[in-house]
Amino acid sequence: MIHSEKDPGENQTISDGFILVGFSYLNKLQILLFLLLLLIYLVALMGNLLVIILIKLNPSLHTPMYFFLINLSFLEICFTSSIFPQLLVHLLVEEKTISLTGCVAQTYVFNITGLTECCLLAAMAYDRYVAICRPLHYTTIMSGRVCAQLVGASWLIGILVEVAQVTWIFSLPFCGSQHVHHFFCNIPPVLKMVCTDTSKIKIMIFTVSVVFIMSPFLLIILSYICILYTILKLPSAEGRGIVFTCSSHLMLVTLFYGTAFIANLRLKSNSSQEADQMISLLNIIVAPFLNPIIYTLRNREVKEALRKTVEKSIFARSQRN
Repeated sequence: MIHSEKDPGENQTISDGFILVGFSYLNKLQILLFLLLLLIYLVALMGNLLVIILIKLNPSLHTPMYFFLINLSFLEICFTSSIFPQLLVHLLVEEKTISLTGCVAQTYVFNITGLTECCLLAAMAYDRYVAICRPLHYTTIMSGRVCAQLVGASWLIGILVEVAQVTWIFSLPFCGSQHVHHFFCNIPPVLKMVCTDTSKIKIMIFTVSVVFIMSPFLLIILSYICILYTILKLPSAEGRGIVFTCSSHLMLVTLFYGTAFIANLRLKSNSSQEADQMISLLNIIVAPFLNPIIYTLRNREVKEALRKTVEKSIFARSQRN
């Protein structure tokens, strides 16, 4: 059981959960935000499901790059689904409560999927590096077993690191109000409610950020430096084609890390809670919403697979009739 202390010597249990303040300050505008977020969530959900189904149904897409993309789309579904259903309900009700179990589970899923995505984006960058810089050895290096090991390692790192981190935070005593000044349970707003010295856990959070978030980012940068060096030695037409094949992944990395960096900078500044929440919302929305769009509208192979799948579906339906 977790305890809370309002005043020295006065304890109260918060085993019944928390109150998420969220977007209460918007009053009647919460309905409009609900409609907008519902649309965004459904598009993100259906878009990522479509990517998974297309890749599964089309043998031409059974390559390492699309194997990673299936896992990325699945991550995006888990990532958004850990927050949006609860958020959408809270935009319609007065009492924006979340149980202690729900809060812990939400923090687990959000952080596990976020960290796993960092590692997976690095694995995708390594795939592009091998395909472009060592093309003759690509099929040997990026075998099905290696791809499965990279994805498995990404999930293992995300689960082990974040289970340890989140479990430690929720084992600490909480004090004061049960109000979480955010629209979902995450480490920064929850950590503000801890009433003991948090210096050690802040060191752990910083270490996790450097080792498991910044390290994949540096590996991505290193991969693309090698790719750029290879491209510069190729004829311009061939080089442009390679740049185009890498552009989708580069856009995802920019969106994911760009919005995350902006959100973290805002949290460390003296900005208002309302501004922090809007930036966090943008961070949660952008990558999952644009991921399927980037990989369908900009990718000739996926568009061709979509066309064939639609044609097969129409043909099968006409045969039944």
